[in-house]
Amino acid sequence: MLAHFVLSLALAGGDLVIVEEAKAAAPLAKTALGRAFLDAVPRLPAGEARTIYKKDRQWLPAVAFDALPEAERSAFQKMVWKADGFYTTKYGSPLAYLRAVELVGGQGWKSFEKRRVLDFGYGGLGQLRLMALAGAAAVGVDVDPFLAALYASPGDQGKLGEGDVKLVHGSWPKEVGAAVGGGFDLFVSKNTLKRGYLHPVQLVEERQRVRLGVEDEAFLRAVREALKPGGLALIYNLCPPQNPPDKEWIPWADGRCPFPRELWEKAGFEVLAYDVDDGPAARAMGRAIGWEKKMGDLEKQLFATYTLARRKE
Repeated sequence: MLAHFVLSLALAGGDLVIVEEAKAAAPLAKTALGRAFLDAVPRLPAGEARTIYKKDRQWLPAVAFDALPEAERSAFQKMVWKADGFYTTKYGSPLAYLRAVELVGGQGWKSFEKRRVLDFGYGGLGQLRLMALAGAAAVGVDVDPFLAALYASPGDQGKLGEGDVKLVHGSWPKEVGAAVGGGFDLFVSKNTLKRGYLHPVQLVEERQRVRLGVEDEAFLRAVREALKPGGLALIYNLCPPQNPPDKEWIPWADGRCPFPRELWEKAGFEVLAYDVDDGPAARAMGRAIGWEKKMGDLEKQLFATYTLARRKE
């Protein structure tokens, strides 16, 4: 079965870098869901170059920039985002979701067919398209205005294969809860809901914080309400090592769950795993998709934790 799976990737078109990553990561896909995720890679549409415009923290797609009065345009910097960054954006390969997918597959999911997935802090279109190609209705939500500018083409959303993709930009659940909707089988968040971002133990700059717009308890209630009974909520965080005490503290290196176990239970969840160390599996994934070339020794440079909960009836 594995040989056939790798052969299908070897014959693939689409994004060649992601195809090569998927071939290397194929032995790590132990569940049917993980194999379905990687098996969608050959059908992933090729990335596209996009022209976007930036002024301070404001980003505009070309169509919005062209609509500005001439006098306002000079303040913006033109940027051509190359096709090879269409899926990686600022955050890396979409195949970094493989471990999260494997953990869900370990809960008995055989496929993405007819599943609804909410990706909180999606960061890039790639994993959403892969889930859609595998049959899911995948919804990505993010507050980053860069993503709203990059993925402003009508073709970035909509039906894809047997599934579909929807992107919502804004603060969930406070601002865009209605637009995101509900009835999800899975709420997943990778590298966004970190304790270091939400509840840093040291003073950090505001730009390094994640503000949910609601109290933690209200946020977890919203996660529960967005899920079907029995639906899963997964927080998966990859982290660098924390600096020594005499150096600047790194918020994103604290990847522990920001919500106490008791708060999950109070919100109506059964906690299946809490702050579990996934470092060895994450490092194997990192080696497969080439992170050692950029990061060096992954035993020292890459760590991971996850929390998994199920909505009670």
